[in-house]
Amino acid sequence: MISRQQLNNFYHTLLNPDAYKDYGPNGLQIEGTDTIDKIAFAVSATRDSISRAIEQQAKALVVHHGLFWDFHGARTLTGPFANRVLPLVRNDINLFAYHLPLDGHPEVGNAAVLGRLIGCMQQEPFGDYKGCATGIKGTFDKPLSASQLRQILESVLNHPVILASPNENESIHSIGIITGGANREWKLAANEGLDAYITGEISEHDWHDSQEHGIHMFAGGHHATERFGIKELMRKTELHFEIKCSYIDSDNPV
Repeated sequence: MISRQQLNNFYHTLLNPDAYKDYGPNGLQIEGTDTIDKIAFAVSATRDSISRAIEQQAKALVVHHGLFWDFHGARTLTGPFANRVLPLVRNDINLFAYHLPLDGHPEVGNAAVLGRLIGCMQQEPFGDYKGCATGIKGTFDKPLSASQLRQILESVLNHPVILASPNENESIHSIGIITGGANREWKLAANEGLDAYITGEISEHDWHDSQEHGIHMFAGGHHATERFGIKELMRKTELHFEIKCSYIDSDNPV
């Protein structure tokens, strides 16, 4: 059993959330019980993940996508939003959320972990949101064709991958990765002379524009590309505190 403050301090030291100018608050978003004996982890704080955390009798839920965002503005505790917030409050569950800090972290970040899984080596910070890196860039020891990398990604992600490529048989030596909804950031890869770019989403014009600029762009799904950071954070939490943890993988094809 650990205290809420211990968990908060651990994440604050590891993820350095104060360094990011994010789209909403990072860290403790809803205060629950002072003591925690089980922690649930999920990509997003949805009605499904919250309900399952309650079923598992978790006293903390740690997510990548929290409940409070600047673009939502002030919200009343009614309807679907209340059905997320109130069950957490009524069951005394702490909600922790880490958005950009869990995207750009060089060890437990979504991009860093995904990069390691596909063989991306010599990783360096990549991306720039208000002065902070949001992903990684790196190289492959053995170059891969675009079609080969697509197959590897689909196996790692267990999700279909959209490939926008000037030539699927061309070799890829270098790549940039920013997971989730960073579809416009393929331009950063082009500006830095990288061969390819991996993210979660792709728009109609990105599909054309990226390949016309010579970039092999891979879109593997927002949710699918952002499971890795929260899982790695769970692993580090388990090792550090020797506390019972569980991962909730809510179904999301996007």
